Amino acid sequence: MLSWPAPLLPTLPGAGPALRLFDTARGEVVEISPDRTARMYVCGITPYDATHLGHAATYLAFDLVNRVWRDAGHAVHYVQNVTDADDPLFERANRDGEDWIVLGMRETALFREDMTALRVLPPEDYVGAVESIPRIAAHVEALWDANLAYSLDDGTGDVYHDIAQAPGFGTESGYDEATMLRLSAERGGDPDRAGKRNALDPLLWRGVREGEPSWPGPRGVPGRPGWHVECASIALDTIGMGFDVQGGGSDLVFPHHEYSAVHAEALTATKPFARAYVHAAMIGLDGKKMSKSRGNLVFVSRLRGDGVDPMGVRLALLSGHYRTDRAWTPDLLTAALARLDTWRRATELPLGAPAGPVLAAVRERLTDDLDTPGALAAVDAWASATLAPAASGDAPPAAASLDDWDEQSPTVVRDVVDALLGIAL
Repeated sequence: MLSWPAPLLPTLPGAGPALRLFDTARGEVVEISPDRTARMYVCGITPYDATHLGHAATYLAFDLVNRVWRDAGHAVHYVQNVTDADDPLFERANRDGEDWIVLGMRETALFREDMTALRVLPPEDYVGAVESIPRIAAHVEALWDANLAYSLDDGTGDVYHDIAQAPGFGTESGYDEATMLRLSAERGGDPDRAGKRNALDPLLWRGVREGEPSWPGPRGVPGRPGWHVECASIALDTIGMGFDVQGGGSDLVFPHHEYSAVHAEALTATKPFARAYVHAAMIGLDGKKMSKSRGNLVFVSRLRGDGVDPMGVRLALLSGHYRTDRAWTPDLLTAALARLDTWRRATELPLGAPAGPVLAAVRERLTDDLDTPGALAAVDAWASATLAPAASGDAPPAAASLDDWDEQSPTVVRDVVDALLGIAL
């Protein structure tokens, strides 16, 4: 599947420090220590509607991870999937009388446009579920052959993973059984399904149903894959076990990330699936989580269509910490656009306040669990120091020398903001 074009990434002097992120599984901020190539898997969209600001906030958070790693000198192998065969897509297509393939292709194309406008670095592997089905089916069959999976006796052809044979199940989320059962029921699971060995056993393969598309499956059973094994298979086939960061929204902690790890660890008989599980918080509107089921969405494409600068949208979302649930309001966007204008005016001047402290502060804040409010405040302080003497006609503060780097040029700050925060000034 085609990704989207990569924006040019300015090169900054020196190298940033090691990144520290909050690992959900360990419940604390930990240092992420990749090899020369950092590896990250971020769960992608189900393309039945346009990119809303909750999606955007998640992908911006992991875009910062990508940028910070690159600034520290790492190559980055970033993988993202597209769940282009799933119930919500089929249901929306049926509701609107549309071909599900056409709907999925259109919304995926719109997502690419939104990511391009927001200057999100693209994944090296952008992989659709449909194109992966042969490998997913093979993985399901391997689990079945190893007696780690079973088929229901009701003639549906549905195959489930037997979590009783999954030591360590629950360690990614840390939830108790009651919480898991509740979240499973709320998030696409079927804990009350008759015939399952355990209420929490996850679906690996859904046998063919009338009116639904299907593909050849394990042991010749036609149907389509479950959601969780899809991501496990794509990750295994692209970046392998023990990658550095598994990312997504906080609503993926359970069941999706828990089960993806169960599947992959069973397939490989190794641990861990990911070294760290990192989750972005929710964006709300009118006091509630922004979600398609509630219909309270603000779409990136709609804002772009209304002439809103995508860099203002990006700044507005970065103004809150990625792990803090927060609200989208008109005032938030207004403040972000004003901040963007201030930064642009400051970087258009021929000279500015010393840039070295800005680079150091932005690096230090971002590597401390992506503290974007602190990073933005550092740029704000530089812009104020640059614009104040310019407004009075005075010279900007003197800069200390920095070998082979014009640290009093606003161009330097423009590069810092571009490379680390993804904001084009």
